Amino acid sequence: MISAHTVETVRAAEEVAKAALPAGTLMQRAAAALDVVCADLLRDTTGGVAGRTVVVLAGPGDNGGDALLAAARLARRGAAVTALLTSGRVHTEALAAARRAGARSRPWRPGDESTCAAADLVLDGIAGIGGRGGLRPAVEGLSALDGPVVVAVDLPSGLDADTGAVTGEVMAADVTVTFGTAKPVHLLAPAAARCGQLLVVDLGLDLPAPAVERVEPGDVAARWRRPAPTDDKYSRGVVGVVAGGPDYTGAAVLAVEAAVRAGAGMVRYVGPAHPTELVRQRRPEAVAGPGRVQAWVLGPGVSPDDPEQQARIRDALASGEPAVVDAGALHDLPDGLGPHHVLTPHAGELARLLGVERSAVEADPLTFARRAHAETGATVLLKGSVTTIVGDRVLTAASATDWLSTAGAGDVLAGVLGAALAGRPHDDPAVVAADAAVLHGRAAALASAGGPLAALDVADAVPAALTSLPGWAERGRVPSKGAPTS
Repeated sequence: MISAHTVETVRAAEEVAKAALPAGTLMQRAAAALDVVCADLLRDTTGGVAGRTVVVLAGPGDNGGDALLAAARLARRGAAVTALLTSGRVHTEALAAARRAGARSRPWRPGDESTCAAADLVLDGIAGIGGRGGLRPAVEGLSALDGPVVVAVDLPSGLDADTGAVTGEVMAADVTVTFGTAKPVHLLAPAAARCGQLLVVDLGLDLPAPAVERVEPGDVAARWRRPAPTDDKYSRGVVGVVAGGPDYTGAAVLAVEAAVRAGAGMVRYVGPAHPTELVRQRRPEAVAGPGRVQAWVLGPGVSPDDPEQQARIRDALASGEPAVVDAGALHDLPDGLGPHHVLTPHAGELARLLGVERSAVEADPLTFARRAHAETGATVLLKGSVTTIVGDRVLTAASATDWLSTAGAGDVLAGVLGAALAGRPHDDPAVVAADAAVLHGRAAALASAGGPLAALDVADAVPAALTSLPGWAERGRVPSKGAPTS
């Protein structure tokens, strides 16, 4: 897991650390890390460090100080470093160190965007974790910078460290180097896309529980339920699926297929005759009709105007079993939902549910996912390039390829999540939902191989995505309790 903490939390932890260390220690550690990252990037992109041009954009405070101390180190490596001071205030000791090492410096002036564009690497230390949304007018042109590798110090300037919202011009980064812990901005949409590759430098801070967490593939490998020798199809989890109808028969096939592929012990389809025939043709092991179920997948491909399927959805929600509540099940939610009900809207569906504009949800997904959780009591999985999950904690998943934005992909996610809920009834539903989203994204990446894909391809790739998770094979070598050891 990648943990993110708010600015207030980080600053409090830094003050405690500073009191126990010699003056300037944290800043020197940050500068050393920036130096190594920048030097490695210069070698990768230009073949060396000496003689390469580096522009350091230095704002006020510690963020600018980190950048200037890194400038001193890069200058000592032989890079041609120019520090452009973007504020009337500057960290004087760090600036003096940069100058002693041979870096040139001067105030920012109009037209310096071209100076940055001509560099091999730009180090963005304009605004740190205390910055707010949008670049200052004097440097707004940097939002269109194209050409050099851009490394952000703590976060790209123009973003707010505590939110995922993008409210103005941003100097997007190829790599963001942050210190002590990630910040919410690094893990939340849409801001995370402006951060590029995220590198977190450990400063040894003593931190409380995080505000946001990113689930990584290795986390999924450690938690995904594997059958034991004593398991049968019922203990592995039975998934009930209410999906499809006369207009969207494929949704039934995709949801059932994904649940089977994700490891459900049995999948039971409940729906009209024609989707049932298609499900049986594709997955003959699926059982048709009502019966014992440990978790439900409700709503993929179901029309709000289909009274029979809507009645089945209402009955399933009233059963008390965990449920994935998707698409056609989202339009008329009953009272009394709980965390074991996982709503899986995309931005448009969440906007309709809350009575707001889709653009508002897309601009600040976390705010509206939290609102939906508060209003319904359910866990909310808001789909997107970064999937946001809100329950008792806030989690994100970002393993998907852009090719996953294709018809039927949400039906596959619903099936994967249904299997996970059925197999892990005692786990935190938010964690289960995040794990399913990561696995779904990884399956899409395998199915795509960098090119177009279809939703059924994603479902077919789920077993390979699972077995290729970091740590999966190692975990499989540990004998289960009661298994033979010879």
